[in-house]
Amino acid sequence: MKTLVTGATGFIGSAVVRKLLASGREVRALVEPGASLHTLDGLDVEVVRGDVCDRDTVDRAFRGVRFLYHLAAIYKIWTPDHRRMYEVNVEGTKNVLFAAMRSQVDRVVHTSSIAAVGLPESGQLADETTLFNYWKDADHYIRSKWLSERDALRFAGEGVPVIVVNPAFVFGVGDAAPTPTGSLILEALRGRVPGYPGGGFNAVDVEDVAEAHVLAEAKGRVGERYIAGNHNVTYRQFYEEVAAVADLRPITRKLPGPLVQSMAWAMESAARFTQRPPRITRKAAWYAARRVWFDTGKAHAELGMPTTPLRQTIARAVEWFRDHGYV
Repeated sequence: MKTLVTGATGFIGSAVVRKLLASGREVRALVEPGASLHTLDGLDVEVVRGDVCDRDTVDRAFRGVRFLYHLAAIYKIWTPDHRRMYEVNVEGTKNVLFAAMRSQVDRVVHTSSIAAVGLPESGQLADETTLFNYWKDADHYIRSKWLSERDALRFAGEGVPVIVVNPAFVFGVGDAAPTPTGSLILEALRGRVPGYPGGGFNAVDVEDVAEAHVLAEAKGRVGERYIAGNHNVTYRQFYEEVAAVADLRPITRKLPGPLVQSMAWAMESAARFTQRPPRITRKAAWYAARRVWFDTGKAHAELGMPTTPLRQTIARAVEWFRDHGYV
């Protein structure tokens, strides 16, 4: 039962690999050229180097494969050239799914994002039926994930057995990059969070998300999407937890929306000259001002997705960042 995992060295990808190995699977990891393998250290995986945009490489990676977990994607709120993000996240996804179609694999788990789910009405919860509704205000990452999910569901409609998983804001052990979500904790540990925005988000442990992927393969319905999330929190509540767990000075200042937008504008303007990623962008600031909460009942009811307490997840992330020299 050979299983191919693209994006296997990533935060969620490496957690999925560990879950698969623990269940007795033989795992082949498709890893981009030049990427570090340290997140797979000590794991018994077959590594294939290659770009998801390269058809020949992808076809070779599929030899003897029965199951696919497609997680390869660029997850950043800003890049000097956003075209590469669309190449990998959109065109790379189509390339991998065409290969899955040709190989007639038994099951495909496609990793999307809650970013591909629409924003809820004020005071409401979004769910898997909420249509994407903010193209104009979305950044290139969000747009690319929505486009790639649409492609994945089209393949499902053509008979490829695709199940979609939409992770929420993921935290926990192994966030080596770190991801933009993990940076919320890391920046607080570094004392660089002047206050909190007025919105909220849904937080989830990376181990719960990885388990949801494996459960989606076993129990998910083809052509369906499953939001892999757990805790709806405001930024204020989240930073209260981080401060308590990490023994930090409380972050008590609420930042007005116009101030956050001004800060983001200044940082983006500087980034155009320095080519260094800004800590926040205007579109990210717009998103952070909204209370983007989700009904995650479908993944729990249909898949049996687990729930790790938020404080435990934050504690794991804080310990991992400190133990690995990020602070």
